[in-house]
Amino acid sequence: MADVTDADFETAVVERSKTVPVVIDLWAPWCGPCQSLGPILEEVIGETKGLVELAKVDVDQNPAIGQAFQVQSIPAVYAMIDGKVVDGFMGGQPKEAVVEFVQRVLDIKSGRVANPADAPADGETVEESLDDLAPESAPVPAASEPVLSEPGADVTPAAPAPALSADEADAIEAKLKELLVTVKGDDEAREAYLALLEQLGPDDARTNSYRRKLATALF
Repeated sequence: MADVTDADFETAVVERSKTVPVVIDLWAPWCGPCQSLGPILEEVIGETKGLVELAKVDVDQNPAIGQAFQVQSIPAVYAMIDGKVVDGFMGGQPKEAVVEFVQRVLDIKSGRVANPADAPADGETVEESLDDLAPESAPVPAASEPVLSEPGADVTPAAPAPALSADEADAIEAKLKELLVTVKGDDEAREAYLALLEQLGPDDARTNSYRRKLATALF
């Protein structure tokens, strides 16, 4: 297990994932479900004897990583193989579910199941939707909001974006493809990319794909 920061994420997670699968645990000290899930992840991943590694990220202290993954709720857990996010889940989970998740990561690494990150953008999915937020997950405060001091404190969620037409969604996807090549070194491009993801909305199957592409491009 390693505590990872914005500064060393590329080396400790992205590059390391090219050797061994890395499970990324996005958490915060005030998050009650995070405190419950953390020891389960440590136990289950520890039982792999090094076949999978765990990277823990305090999203309060490392906002760039949380922004890259467009985290809306914590705990949020992602698995990365060969520099690509291949699976993930949000919210507290029992040990049995975590065991299944880690086994699935090993199966993807070994080639026993297909790697979802290799699928085309318009059909790319993960077996656990990264937007399928569990009821017990804790909302992540926006950058302009104060950090919550107590576990379980409520944050009012943003209003859902209006539905887009098929042509509007396709136009947004085209702009995302254009911006993706410049997001790492261009703050304005990154902000525009994030704004477009918000417009596309969590119900569009392409949103998860372009979130993962952003994370890979940034780190």
